[in-house]
Amino acid sequence: MKTTYKTKGICPSKIAIELEGDTIKEVEFAGGCNGNLKGISQLVKGMSVSETIVRLEGIRCGIRRSSCPDQLAWALREMVGICSSSLHEGAVSEAD
Repeated sequence: MKTTYKTKGICPSKIAIELEGDTIKEVEFAGGCNGNLKGISQLVKGMSVSETIVRLEGIRCGIRRSSCPDQLAWALREMVGICSSSLHEGAVSEAD
């Protein structure tokens, strides 16, 4: 399953995600801190969706209410149909 998640309140404008069952196959951020986001993408590759959500959800970036890892967790929640909170209201997913 592939999807593109439109982010809210962080530097990258979207996150492209590909899952193979419950496993993350590929993650690509559009914009943001190139090296850090490539690192995050490599670290989560091969991880289960649930483990990734547990590890990344709630991480903040400075004074922002969210971060790139947090938005990735919410994108994964949305992909697998786990309810989201009003904090992420407005973030929209589009199927590729």
